[in-house]
Amino acid sequence: MKGFNVRTITFDHDGTTISARRRDGDGPPVVVLPGIMADAATWQPVVDHLTPSNPVIVLNRRGRAPSGPLGAGYTVRTEIDDLHHVLDALGEPVHLFGWSYGALIAAETATERAGLRSLTLYEPVGRPFAPEAVPLLRDAIDRGDLDRAVEIVNITVSGFTASYVAALREDPVWPVLRTLAASLADELAAINDHRPRLHEYRDLDLPVTLLLGELNEGTAPYGTAFTPFAQALPQARIVRVPGQGHLAHAQAPRLLAESIADAVSGTPAGR
Repeated sequence: MKGFNVRTITFDHDGTTISARRRDGDGPPVVVLPGIMADAATWQPVVDHLTPSNPVIVLNRRGRAPSGPLGAGYTVRTEIDDLHHVLDALGEPVHLFGWSYGALIAAETATERAGLRSLTLYEPVGRPFAPEAVPLLRDAIDRGDLDRAVEIVNITVSGFTASYVAALREDPVWPVLRTLAASLADELAAINDHRPRLHEYRDLDLPVTLLLGELNEGTAPYGTAFTPFAQALPQARIVRVPGQGHLAHAQAPRLLAESIADAVSGTPAGR
C-alpha cells in the first residue's frame, strides 16, 4: 500500500542481530516469518498489497542479511527463542503469520506463548521433509556451488522440473536465490531433527487459520506435509488459496495478501 513508511529495525539476541522490515501503521502488528529461500525483501510485494492499516513486521531470520549467521548449534529452538525475543521486544499482542519453515517456527512458538491475537500458517512443514537432500546440499554449499544448491532445493526438495529450474536461471531472482541458499543445509537438517509438539496444538486458545495452496492439496511434498498440521489443529479454519501452490508470495502476492488480511480480520474466505 502506498503512503506507508517502511524502515529497517533490529533486535539483538544473544549476540546476534535479527533485522526486520517494518511497515508503520495503526493497530496490532502483523508479524511475518518467512521460510527457507526467502527473506523480508522477497515478501515485500505481499506487504505492499496488505490492506489493513496495521503495522507489518517481516523478519529476516538468521542467515539473511543484514541479520547475523545461523551460528553454532543451530536448531529450530534457536528460531523459537529468536521469535520470542522479538515478540517480547515489541511489547504488545500481535497477529503471527508464518510460511513453510516459518510456519513451523510460528506454531511451535505459539504453544509456549499466551496473548497472540491470531495465528496463520501457510503450508507448514515438519519432519520428515526431504532428509535425503541434506547431504547433497552440504556438499554443494561446502564446495561454494550455490547454483547447484538452488537446483537441489527446487528439484529434490520441492519437486519442480529441470525445465522449471532452467527457466528460473534466466530470471532476475536467481542471484537472490543463490544468496539465500547458503543456509539451506543447516535449516533443512534442523527441520528434520525437530519433533513438532503436534499434541499441544489443539490446546491453542486463539483464532487459527491454515492456508493451503489449492494445487498442493494431497500432493507431496507440501500438501502431504500440511496434513499432520491440519489434523493437529481441528479448531483451525482451512483456507485454500485458489490456483496456487507453495509460492503464492512470489506468484500471486495480492491474492495471498487478501488471504492474510481475511485471517487477521476474521473474515471467512472459503474452506
